Amino acid sequence: MKHFFNRRETIVTEALDGLLRTIGSGELARLDGYPEIKVVLRADWDKTRVSVVSGGGAGHEPSHAGFVGKGMLTAAVSGEIFASPSVEAVLAAIRAVTGPAGCLLIVKNYTGDRLNFGLAAEKARAEGFRVEMVIVADDIALPDIAQPRGVAGTLFVHKIAGHLSEAGRDLAEIAAAARAAAKDIVSLGMSLSSCSIPGQPHEDRFGENDGELGLGIHGEPGVERIAVQSADRLVAIMAERLAARLDPSAAHALLINNLGSVPPLEMSLIANAVLASPLAKTIKLTIGPGPLMTALNMNGFSLSLIRLDAAREAALLATVGPHAWMPAKSVVAPAVVPMAGATGQGTARKASQDAGTRRLITTVCEKLISLEAALNGLDAKAGDGDTGSTVATGARSILERLDTLPLANPAATLGAIGDILSASMGGSSGVLLSIFFTSAAQALDGGTSVAKALLAGLERMTFYGGARPGDRTMVDALEPALKALDAKSLEDAATAARHGAEATAAMEKAKAGRSAYVGAKLQGVVDPGAHAVAEVFAAVAALSVSA
Repeated sequence: MKHFFNRRETIVTEALDGLLRTIGSGELARLDGYPEIKVVLRADWDKTRVSVVSGGGAGHEPSHAGFVGKGMLTAAVSGEIFASPSVEAVLAAIRAVTGPAGCLLIVKNYTGDRLNFGLAAEKARAEGFRVEMVIVADDIALPDIAQPRGVAGTLFVHKIAGHLSEAGRDLAEIAAAARAAAKDIVSLGMSLSSCSIPGQPHEDRFGENDGELGLGIHGEPGVERIAVQSADRLVAIMAERLAARLDPSAAHALLINNLGSVPPLEMSLIANAVLASPLAKTIKLTIGPGPLMTALNMNGFSLSLIRLDAAREAALLATVGPHAWMPAKSVVAPAVVPMAGATGQGTARKASQDAGTRRLITTVCEKLISLEAALNGLDAKAGDGDTGSTVATGARSILERLDTLPLANPAATLGAIGDILSASMGGSSGVLLSIFFTSAAQALDGGTSVAKALLAGLERMTFYGGARPGDRTMVDALEPALKALDAKSLEDAATAARHGAEATAAMEKAKAGRSAYVGAKLQGVVDPGAHAVAEVFAAVAALSVSA
């Protein structure tokens, strides 16, 4: 697994300095003492209030330094990647931010964190500081374990304690509220891969179709292996286990946490699955989805819930300084706004019949469908091999809707074809052809001839698409064909289209369209779009002769 770093020994300090350089204010600072002492703290801190200090190993960003600021943490102590900070570092943080009001330490339930933060607390008390410590053990993956792990639910405690500190509450009240909150939090994680640590060899223990349920935030194995399946089903498994630990009559806040590398698209899908599950009945507020307590680049997510009361709800909704915190939001159903229909097309777009127009459209569409394999073969040499399938899809869509078209009104028919292609073809080709037919329809409706209307459509298509003759696209056949149709005859148009298509075989590189990005030399290969245009004009010319 590849990573961006300079030296393994300086990853954490360089990352913390990167955070401080990019927050855009002087509200945060770090204690001198790098690399042994890695503490980010509020530069504007008023020691008359209770300080709130947390931390742990690096690799969970934005936790913990990303949550230092007004309304949340006063200081964050960082260790190396997945390693608890030293006793000396924790003690340095306490000394730096704690006054007569005292300090609350928020610690995740890992042995190293408990011991190092605990010894630092004892040493601080010996120096005369008032120090309380709350331990968060929110992970329910191992239901029978005496000391569950502390995971992303810890952030609820950060937010609640930070809010009370900002409000000027005393140490006893803040510590009691934090401990009570910690008891009312449950969390569960799932991942499709383990994480990799910069500078260390990585071997993913997961099978191709395996995931893990209940794994920790340091990459430790999950409580059970689980088969990869639909997101709805995976979320349902997690929701069932979480619900078993909740009071069904109480309201809860939900934190949806990205463990590192789940794309935003998938995180939103996961959020939708959770809020469509039975678990949603108890959820009043949501935080996320987003990366809040990560495990480096783990491809997984976790769900954390806390039982709400009025005080906790107020604390979670309060605004804070750290930008990494995602504000709590009320759960709402998606709002739906009715779509406005097109204006002025009702009468013109009514279905009507015209035998000649029907025969023409059928001929063109059947020709394009018959060319599917040939066009795909040509495109495979220059692009991604789907031109034939894309064009055939559009042609089939038109044939399927043939009885609904206003065939007696040529301008309306062109416009309707433009609408069909924009919806059915997809990609840039569908949009370009939709522009072509839509613009041609407008010109024809304005009283111009069919040939000039089609030229007007071509002008708009090339304006938006950017292709010109010589760029090795369908325009190389379409432009000479339409000009010949306007000046001469349909037979001349077919001849011009054929010559234009054949000319593309002598062009080494495409200058527009997807083929332009490939950069391959294409000499000797006819452009598939231009070939399709030539074949269509030949078929239409043959139809006019037979008629």
